[in-house]
Amino acid sequence: QVKLVQSGGGSVQPGGSLTLSCAPSGNVLTFYRTEWYSQAPGKQRELVATIESSGATTDIDAVKGRFTASRGSARNTVLLQMKSLKSDDTAVYYCKAFNASGYYWGQGTQVTVSA
Repeated sequence: QVKLVQSGGGSVQPGGSLTLSCAPSGNVLTFYRTEWYSQAPGKQRELVATIESSGATTDIDAVKGRFTASRGSARNTVLLQMKSLKSDDTAVYYCKAFNASGYYWGQGTQVTVSA
């Protein structure tokens, strides 16, 4: 069964940057949309970025200007570039990708922003 595999999480100081990656573990139909979510401890999962297969992205007010989704070099790979990170950005980040077969969730990756 194909899964979405995430990588790139870790710890960073406030003001730092991280890039997360999301890619399928095998061959799947083209993703027409990928979403990124954050889930802080005790809070609901929140949308932080989206990208369509065309490359079009949606601005999310809470992270506007700091988080950007982009397409990776490999097919069906999507990146989440995060900059000017704050302690409030500490969360588990998930990707969710959609194709004609349905949708897939990544396993989640921890991002910790701390001095």
